[in-house]
Amino acid sequence: MNFDILKPEVIHLLSNESQSREEKLKTLCQFLSDNVSYYNWVGFYFANQETKTLHLGSHVGAETDHKVIPFGKGICGQVAESNANFVVPDVSAQDNYIACSFTVKSEIVVPLFVNGTNIGQIDIDSHVIDPFTEKDERFLEFVNEEVAKLF
Repeated sequence: MNFDILKPEVIHLLSNESQSREEKLKTLCQFLSDNVSYYNWVGFYFANQETKTLHLGSHVGAETDHKVIPFGKGICGQVAESNANFVVPDVSAQDNYIACSFTVKSEIVVPLFVNGTNIGQIDIDSHVIDPFTEKDERFLEFVNEEVAKLF
């Protein structure tokens, strides 16, 4: 996958002044899902630092019961605490994985920083085992850098 060709469109989508932040994020999720074949569920979780919970924001893909995730629980909750990317090549081999669907085989979560504070994350599930590479990580870091400009 050549992520460089997607970067200008990410910037363009997030600069649409006729959309709210929520609408821009939803459009971005749909764009990523449509343009990366193995991005089967794409969404953002946002942190509530007082309650130490993550709250589901814009997303596309199958519905999930995981609308609120405590820090430390599952992959997303671990990223909320570690402030580091987390790539799970095979979710069945992960002890602290919260199953969203039996179709999910792998996951990547990249934290979203605004002014040095982890305010949330982009979470992507795939129906393929081990599709994510370092190129996905760098691309999603770029996406989050652009998203951070909305806050």
